[in-house]
Amino acid sequence: MLPGQPPTFRQPSVSERPWWWRLEDAAGEPVEVAGHSDQRFATQGDAESWVGEIWAELAEHGVAAVTLFDHDRQVYGPMSLSA
Repeated sequence: MLPGQPPTFRQPSVSERPWWWRLEDAAGEPVEVAGHSDQRFATQGDAESWVGEIWAELAEHGVAAVTLFDHDRQVYGPMSLSA
């Protein structure tokens, strides 16, 4: 006998993943980078680890700085991505 169907997986809600980065160009304007601009995280540490791993790729796509938010509250930034 086969097991029942697994429950449907859903994307986490904004309240479950409130941490996010605003990606900015050199003028401080938001930049959209496909696959990266919509990333959300459950914790501040997760968000910081992610940007620490991906910052060089973001910079290659024209991101000059990032600003960290918890929901709508700015936590810190802008933080430069230049080496």
